Amino acid sequence: MFNEEKILSLYEGHAAVYVRGKAGAEVEFGSQLLLGEADSGVIVDWELGCGNPERDTQLLRQSLDRYEAGRGGRKPAAVTGDRGFDSKANREELAGRKIYNGIGPKAPTALKERMRDRRFVRLQQRRSQTEARIAIFKNGFGGAPLRVKGYGHQNLQVAWAALTHDLWCPARRAGGAPVEETVSH
Repeated sequence: MFNEEKILSLYEGHAAVYVRGKAGAEVEFGSQLLLGEADSGVIVDWELGCGNPERDTQLLRQSLDRYEAGRGGRKPAAVTGDRGFDSKANREELAGRKIYNGIGPKAPTALKERMRDRRFVRLQQRRSQTEARIAIFKNGFGGAPLRVKGYGHQNLQVAWAALTHDLWCPARRAGGAPVEETVSH
């Protein structure tokens, strides 16, 4: 029996089982959530997946398109993310858009080489904070698990959570200095 033939949830027809490959959580159940965050901590892009999750490498172009569309064509100075976002297509996409590539390379030798670049190191340090931001977002603003049923309602709850989170960020950082806009995934 294939996953498509299994009933995974009586309430969430769009939920999926997917392999994460992480210790203690090799397989997860639910929906894929992509968060793009600026240096200030504000969520600048998000997407709640519907159905089987996509590979991270396939999410970057769509995220950049949404980001630029929402800002009148303005693009971020840099993009960073974990190794899951690294691919030849994404490296070419960022180069074509003239956006600094701060995504961690999958190849250990390439990562070692990139770690000599100060900007890359700074972006990777910044990116590591994104994991905490995801936990804050899910547990503090979105509700883990989402307490509404159906993809449409869950998508709306994530939108409200992103808005609430983004109002909270400047309130807790009142008086902070402006920073270069970088999108972290």
